[in-house]
Amino acid sequence: MEKTHRSELERLERLQEQARLGGGAKAIEKRHAQGKLTARERLDLLFDSGSFVEMNDLAETQSRGFGMQEKKVPGDGVAIGYGTVAGRLVFAYAQDATVLGGSVGAIHGEKICRIMEEALKVKAPVVGLNDSGGGRLNEGFFASKSVAGMFFRNTAASGLIPQISAIMGSCAGVAVYSPAITDFIIMVEKTSHMIITGPAVIKSVTGEAVSMEELGGSRVHSQITGTAHFVAKDDSDCIRLIKKLLGYLPSNNEEEPPAVPATDDPERTDETLEQIVPADFRKAYDMREVLIRVVDHGDFFEILPKFAKNIIIGFGRLEGRTVGLVANQPKVWAGSLDSDAADKAARFIRFCDSFNIPLVNFVDVPGYLPGVKQEHGGIIRHGAKMLYAYAEATVPKITLALRKEYGGAVMAMCCVGMGVDLMLAWPIAQLVVLDTATAVNMIYRKEISEAEDPAAFRQEKIDQYDYSFSNPFHAASNMLVDKVIRPSETRPQLIKALRMLRKKKRPAPFRRHGNIPL
Repeated sequence: MEKTHRSELERLERLQEQARLGGGAKAIEKRHAQGKLTARERLDLLFDSGSFVEMNDLAETQSRGFGMQEKKVPGDGVAIGYGTVAGRLVFAYAQDATVLGGSVGAIHGEKICRIMEEALKVKAPVVGLNDSGGGRLNEGFFASKSVAGMFFRNTAASGLIPQISAIMGSCAGVAVYSPAITDFIIMVEKTSHMIITGPAVIKSVTGEAVSMEELGGSRVHSQITGTAHFVAKDDSDCIRLIKKLLGYLPSNNEEEPPAVPATDDPERTDETLEQIVPADFRKAYDMREVLIRVVDHGDFFEILPKFAKNIIIGFGRLEGRTVGLVANQPKVWAGSLDSDAADKAARFIRFCDSFNIPLVNFVDVPGYLPGVKQEHGGIIRHGAKMLYAYAEATVPKITLALRKEYGGAVMAMCCVGMGVDLMLAWPIAQLVVLDTATAVNMIYRKEISEAEDPAAFRQEKIDQYDYSFSNPFHAASNMLVDKVIRPSETRPQLIKALRMLRKKKRPAPFRRHGNIPL
């Protein structure tokens, strides 16, 4: 048959249509019935209309064993490419579960590696839309190079370009480790799972009976393991969260985060902060109410909201510019730090430092959570991660003490001596080694026991200690607090501090990396 432009164009169109249909019309109908979108529908939703350019859409498996020659499909179960999201360049891949379950074979893996390499060349974010049953067994060890290559490139990209992973179906075996290396993971309620080994294998090896949802559903990873940073209601909500997250982040480590028009008054004060935060330290409050009153338009984008709830992390904007917020949560264990909270905060701190995002810390912490479980669980090692992360961070660092700032947790929340750029405090704050009552009991133990009226003597010493030491004015007199501020002026004071630090010079690394206590 003679080749013509028309004949070859028709051949191209047939192959592209095959790639678009993946496992076929029936498989697509089944996904829609499950409330899931196809790989390319997800990409269309992510990228600005008409901007997505698919690459290597005609690549297919080169395997011939186990009947693979008859199972060839253009695209090999993953779509890769680039386009714009809100006008900014982004690279992405989307696994197609209608083709061999989205399993990772040699060519499938090479395609993902290829798009990561392109993203690194031009330093733009990578978004992975994961939906894979794991490694492709009928390709055996041949796929391992590509799978390992994905992990290698994830690691190479870490700290250079933002990496976001969406788990939009099954993600099993080797397929879970690539997302685990990335910066943020989003799962979809009821339809996505992350597991190393499935329920059947666990049943055969250990005798434990467990469902996929109980083993690796979104609740497990957002509340128990801390692996999933966000949980979406469905595929569309998942894409919405990805877009929102990208809006806070720079394209790479050499750029500043994107700024939006500053339409919220930078001089706005808020008298309600004094009502939200009780001066009685025995009373709890929700720190989120403080954060939403301080950031622009009350828009606080919380990360890992249901894991380690004693600490809050997330993004907001002040004067239109992205900031990373780290805050103790007095509603949970009075805001004490534990191992999970330290891990959660340390990783976020390091991410912000990698991508030029200033850190603002809201402190109300009585110390590290006491107990045998915490000690034996490695609170010393885990707690040290926060110390290391803050000490290593060179972005602007501002700390505000609202109430309690006690013991070793003072350093863990970034104080003077830990490289903080500006230390602020409210007038009711206490920056001490121990709370007043405990300190008095230890210092005056003998005198209290010998006093004619122990209770009266103890209260007298508490009042004296409070007035002399347990207040921000004493800390300010020793230059351990740079400025004591009115609660109502928290927002304008933070904005002024960030303006001052906007051109803070960040030194070039003088070593390959340190050895964080992982």
